[in-house]
Amino acid sequence: MSLSALLGGKSRAERQRRLLDARAPIVILGLDPGLGTTGWGAILREGNRIQHIDNGEITTNADAPLGNRLRKLADELASVVETIKPDAVAVEEVFVNRNAQSTLKLAQARGVLLLMAARSGAPITEFSPKLVKKSVVGTGRADKLQIQAMLRTLLPGLKLAGPDAADALAVAITAAHHG
Repeated sequence: MSLSALLGGKSRAERQRRLLDARAPIVILGLDPGLGTTGWGAILREGNRIQHIDNGEITTNADAPLGNRLRKLADELASVVETIKPDAVAVEEVFVNRNAQSTLKLAQARGVLLLMAARSGAPITEFSPKLVKKSVVGTGRADKLQIQAMLRTLLPGLKLAGPDAADALAVAITAAHHG
């Protein structure tokens, strides 16, 4: 299939879905939502090969009002999206905490992240934490250290911004495999 045929869709989202389906080179931005710390990681997928682009963490002050924290997440993710220019965005699904207040705050942060990702025009996919772990490590019960070790194997020379950035890269890799 020619590149012009791949890109022949009318909408940007349709063209991007075709790129995903055809395994053409694409930039995938992975997000690990959190109100205190949101991880992000970007990879380039070319066929069945992946390459690290960048990763980082967006942190908010726990003492700041909720609205200010959500605005900071939105502003900083907008900057990341503008720099990375993803063709696809992958987001880890929320797991339910025992504390309803924590779950609600996480859901609010995740909503802001989904909105900012949607504004990029890139298609968004969501993956459960268990599938992310299984995709990267081979077991759905892997811990953070196992994920980080596998990321360093898959992405040689990787310098992680932190554990949430590692989780976000794992989400991006899951999208590359399951997109």
